[in-house]
Amino acid sequence: MALASKSIEELLGDEAEDLLTHNCDTISKDKLHLPSASYVDDVWYQSDRNPRVLRNLQSLLDHGRLGGTGYTSILPVDQGVEHSAGASFAPNPDYFDPENIIKLAIEGGCNGVASTFGVLGAVARKYAHKIPFIVKINHNELMTYPNTYDQVMFGSIERAYDMGAAAVGATIYFGSEESSRQIQEVARAFERAHELGLATILWCYTRNSAFKVNGEDYHASADLTGQANHLGVTLQADIIKQKQPTNNGGYKALNMGDSSYGKLDEDIYNKLASEHPIDLTRYQVANCYMGRAGLINSGGGSGENDFAQAVRTAVINKRAGGMGLISGRKAFQRPLKEGVKLLNFIQDVYLDEDITVA
Repeated sequence: MALASKSIEELLGDEAEDLLTHNCDTISKDKLHLPSASYVDDVWYQSDRNPRVLRNLQSLLDHGRLGGTGYTSILPVDQGVEHSAGASFAPNPDYFDPENIIKLAIEGGCNGVASTFGVLGAVARKYAHKIPFIVKINHNELMTYPNTYDQVMFGSIERAYDMGAAAVGATIYFGSEESSRQIQEVARAFERAHELGLATILWCYTRNSAFKVNGEDYHASADLTGQANHLGVTLQADIIKQKQPTNNGGYKALNMGDSSYGKLDEDIYNKLASEHPIDLTRYQVANCYMGRAGLINSGGGSGENDFAQAVRTAVINKRAGGMGLISGRKAFQRPLKEGVKLLNFIQDVYLDEDITVA
């Protein structure tokens, strides 16, 4: 396989050859339902989704620079609630104004913009017909003292429908004490969303202090996030948002000593995945019904090497068989032109035909 464009290679640095030439010997790409121009016809047409859902899924996949490829680049800006507005927008106060969030998504060539009822509702009449809206229906509000971590509903599916949204998004903290309630709430919400014709995206996050074992954090382990993905598609999420795996063996770590947690099979670690980041992410895709629900990985927080990290995450996602990236803070916590450039770098990975599925 030919190497990618020089700019992408440079950003990948010493990992370039490994990430761009790796062959996945765990779960074959031939077993996957891969993103393509005909993805809705090939995959979702077979499902119980009604024509209105199919139309909105297609509109999401047809918009922006990646339109018609089957891949997605989504700008998510719900951090004003999830991480507090001051902390999120201090690096660039322009984004206190919801219109600038929408402008970034449009100028950045995104497939859609995901944000709160308040943000999207404030500018819906001006922009809902110009870029697909994804309304985030629940949040961790981060104001209770001391801080608690729970996802609570902020509005109704009918409200999202009325403002012209193409899809709704929700988060479940799988593994938390509140997860059973969140599962039931999101299941009912997604059922209603599909009835009204809205597509559904689920943030399948794991959260439990017990997932940190002997100084190692397993919240992003392939086995635990993979199972969270599997629960997400069971709830009929059309697209799964997940953090890219950083390790594996969460179940093993939690079952040390006398504890008994979940179920595992050694093949998860020996045959279905390896230590390579592409293989770990391939296991996440497999748990999304082998790609019948698209896997989009999150871009993570902003830092010193945002461009390199974003491109690395995109390359791993694409080569694993994923559907794209949903990157927010790396883009909006900088000047508009730089944010657009970062989003375009991510999209360039999915537009580069030389970067193929491993």
